[in-house]
Amino acid sequence: MKDIETYIPFAKKACDFFTNSPDPYHCVLNNVTKLEQAGYIQLSKREPFSGKIKPGGKYYYTFNKTTLVAFAVGCQYQPGNGFKIVGGHTDSPNLKVKPHSKSLGSGCVMLGVECYGGGLWHTWLDRDLGISGRVLVREICTDDESSGKNREKVIQKFVKISRPIARVSSLCIHLKTVEERKSLTVNKETHLTPILGTAGVLMDGIKRQLTGTGNEASDDGDDCDGKEGKEQDFWKRQQDPFLLELLATELGVQIKDIADFELNLFDTQPACLGGIKNEFLYSARLDNQATCFVAIESLIAYSDSSRSGSAFENDSDISMVCLFDHEEVGSSSAHGAGSPIVSEAVRRISTALSDNPGTLNPDLYAASIRKSLLFSVDQAHAIHPSFPSKHEKNHSPYMNGGVVIKTNQNQRYTTNGVTGFIVRELVRKAKIAPIQEFVVRNDCPCGSTIGPILSAATGIRTVDAGMPQLSMHSCREVMGIVDLTNGKELIHAFFQYFRDIDDSLEG
Repeated sequence: MKDIETYIPFAKKACDFFTNSPDPYHCVLNNVTKLEQAGYIQLSKREPFSGKIKPGGKYYYTFNKTTLVAFAVGCQYQPGNGFKIVGGHTDSPNLKVKPHSKSLGSGCVMLGVECYGGGLWHTWLDRDLGISGRVLVREICTDDESSGKNREKVIQKFVKISRPIARVSSLCIHLKTVEERKSLTVNKETHLTPILGTAGVLMDGIKRQLTGTGNEASDDGDDCDGKEGKEQDFWKRQQDPFLLELLATELGVQIKDIADFELNLFDTQPACLGGIKNEFLYSARLDNQATCFVAIESLIAYSDSSRSGSAFENDSDISMVCLFDHEEVGSSSAHGAGSPIVSEAVRRISTALSDNPGTLNPDLYAASIRKSLLFSVDQAHAIHPSFPSKHEKNHSPYMNGGVVIKTNQNQRYTTNGVTGFIVRELVRKAKIAPIQEFVVRNDCPCGSTIGPILSAATGIRTVDAGMPQLSMHSCREVMGIVDLTNGKELIHAFFQYFRDIDDSLEG
């Protein structure tokens, strides 16, 4: 291993990415910004790709602004050649704002939230929470300057409020029974409602709160119409008016123009380095934004044809990164890994690059599928020094010890003898950090990834791997900074060496 100091600049870059990506919208947006700076061109999903892509070209498109497909066509690409696909996901467990966000209780103004995914929900207690996501805003635009006719248009704006505006407070130890003190049980419906403020201050003004005059706010929310008065929009009547006011101020719009939103809460503490030698990275959403970060960084670096002697100049395949939403809730959505996104991408790109553009040769398409590999990259479970018995003793990966190949014969992971060998051979050829192995204990349950879903849907060979971490699905997680570089180097090696290795395999 190189000196730890050499890994810090890349880790600090990752910290900035994690801090500025509190949700899938911002995760995709920040990656798109990097792609465009690197010369990637946006494609429209609603128009044919034929005539728009060519060998040596670099492209991307998105779904729902939470799923990203980015790819670079090798300069020596020929129809029927393969796809090197890295798959990850943009979502993480969090608290999402309910459609009816307004909530009051015991003199406090609260925010209705729904638990998304399988979080370690007790870790959300007593955290300083901001709010982020997508807001739909009505705008009036002019169709034609000469006619002067106006029409309403609904646009999407992203919001990220990083100051602490909400908190889920824990119950003090003095009010807990002996049994309650022994457990960390959290009722997701009743114990995780964040407090925005006190009803007296927000609704009656600070002076009334201090003097004790005025009526107490009722628990049915009738007094929570705020400065806008009685709102005729039935959707707005169910929202906290002070949340709407905050969003309007942040976005520079009027409250009346806010049509809808999709918001979630996030821990406002920035990502940072830690440990005695700064060898750890502490952050929310490492599962799986760590993959999102290193995958796009690797794709951009590999496809940089400005470097003399670039492997991309001699590449005859297509290098692709697909980052999906909704992995934490099963991937079954129009923009999750269970959708046709990957199959459609391979088919449309193959059609656009065929000898007869616009026409897909089924035989060449089938050959392309057989020449392809999908690298499902999701964070892996490092062995926990306080709970070593939770790992199988011969398959216990360490943080800062290298990327982990995940194997499960019951197909919770897709790795088999051939795909696992390909990854190990990538390491050998690229002379990078050795691979670690993970197999779950026979007496423990096993998680899963997008790997089995994608391999079954596309027929493309797949391998499951990931960078090791602790505290997975906690509000704040930890991984080794060396493994960020290990992950980037392995994905780069996949783009560079896969074709040579695959061509050497029998059958």
